[in-house]
Amino acid sequence: MAVAATRERPIRGRSLGSFSWDRFTPFFLIAPSIVLIAIFVYAFIGYTAFISTTKWYGIAPDYTSAGLTEYIDLFGLPRFQADVSNTIEFTILFLIACILLGFGSAVLLDQHVRGTIFFQNIFLFPLAISFVVTGTVWRWIFNPNFGINLLLEDVHLDFLKSPWLADTRTALYGLVIAAAWQMSGFCMAMFLAGLRAIPDELREAARVDGASEGRIFLRVILPLMRPITLSAIIILGHISLKIFDLVYVMTFGGPGYATDMPSLYMWVAVFRQNLYGRGAAIAMVLLIMVALLIVPYLVWSLRSEDER
Repeated sequence: MAVAATRERPIRGRSLGSFSWDRFTPFFLIAPSIVLIAIFVYAFIGYTAFISTTKWYGIAPDYTSAGLTEYIDLFGLPRFQADVSNTIEFTILFLIACILLGFGSAVLLDQHVRGTIFFQNIFLFPLAISFVVTGTVWRWIFNPNFGINLLLEDVHLDFLKSPWLADTRTALYGLVIAAAWQMSGFCMAMFLAGLRAIPDELREAARVDGASEGRIFLRVILPLMRPITLSAIIILGHISLKIFDLVYVMTFGGPGYATDMPSLYMWVAVFRQNLYGRGAAIAMVLLIMVALLIVPYLVWSLRSEDER
C-alpha cells in the first residue's frame, strides 16, 4: 500500500503540472502580440483621441483641454466639407467601377476559353504595383498636352479632348479611373474564385428543371456571389476612405479642393501647418467612418456563424 501511494504522488504532480502548462501555454504564446497591439494600436488611438481635444498648435506639445471645439471648427471648414463630399462620391464610383469590371471579367474568364491564364495575369498585374506608381503613370496619361489627348487627336476625335485632371468637373473621375484600374483585378480574383467554387451539379440541376442560362445566372449564381460582393465592398471601401498616396501623386487635392480628401488634409494640417489638434481630429473622423463601414459587416459575420 505504501509503495503504491508513493508511486501515485509523482504521477499526480506531473499531471497537475502538465494540466497547468497546457492551460496557460496559449496565453503565453499570444501575450506578446496582445501587448504590442494594445500599445501600438489601441493606446495610440486613445492618444490621438486625447490630442484631438487639446489646443496643440505648433511644434511644442500643448495639452490644454479644448473639448470638442476642434471637431466643431473642423466641420465648419469649407475644405473639410469638400473633403467629405469628395470621399463619399469617390467611394461610390470606385466601388461600382471595381465590382462591375471585376465581376464582368470574372464571368468571361470562367468560360474556360483558351488564354484564360494569360488574361488573369494581365488583370492581376496592377496589384503588383503601388498607388504611387499608378498615380504617376495616370498623371502622365491625363496630361492635357499629351497622353490620351494626343491619342484622341491622332484618331481625329478632338471633340473628346479634355483637361482631365486640370478641370474641377473631371479631376475626381480621373482618380476613380486610376484607382479602379488597379483594384478591379482584385475583385476579379475574388469573383472568379467564387464562380469556380459553385458546384456544377447546381447548374446542371437547374438546366434539367428547364431554366435558361439567364435565369440560372440570376437565380443561382448571383445569390451565391452575395458574400463575396459584400467582402469586396468592405475591403475596397476601407481603401477608398483612407486613400492618400494616389491623390498626393496625381492631383495633391487640386484643382482647388476638387479632389481633396480627409487623409490628405490631415497630412497637410500636421506636417505643413503644425495643427496637431486638427490633424488628430481628422484622424478620429476617418476612424469613425471606417468603423461605420466595417462594424456592421463584423456583426453580420458573427450572426451568420451563430446561425450555422
